[in-house]
Amino acid sequence: MSATKESVFAAIHPVHDPELEISLVELGLIYDVRIEQGDEGIHAEVDLTLTSPGCPVAPEIMASVHRAALSTEGIDSVHVNLVWTPRWQPKVHASEDALMDMGIY
Repeated sequence: MSATKESVFAAIHPVHDPELEISLVELGLIYDVRIEQGDEGIHAEVDLTLTSPGCPVAPEIMASVHRAALSTEGIDSVHVNLVWTPRWQPKVHASEDALMDMGIY
C-alpha cells in the first residue's frame, strides 16, 4: 500500500481556510486520516472539523479537502467526515505557526 496517512496529510496541507488564509492542517482542523484497503482499492477516511458550526463555507472546504486527498498517489476514493468532537480549540489543535499567524500567543 503506497498511500499513507502522512501522504494524505501532505496532500491536504495546501488547502487553506478561506477566511483565515491558514492551512487546515496547521489549524488542526484535520483530526484524523484512516487508510483502508478494500475491494475497490485504497480508500481514505478524513475527519475534519471547522472553526465554527455555522461556517458559511463548509461545503467549499469539504470539497477542497476531498479533492486534495483524492490527489494523493495511491488513493482511489475518499470520504470526508465532518465531526464536532472534540470541539476545535486553537490553543489545543493549531500549530505554533498558525497560532502566531492568528495573533494567539
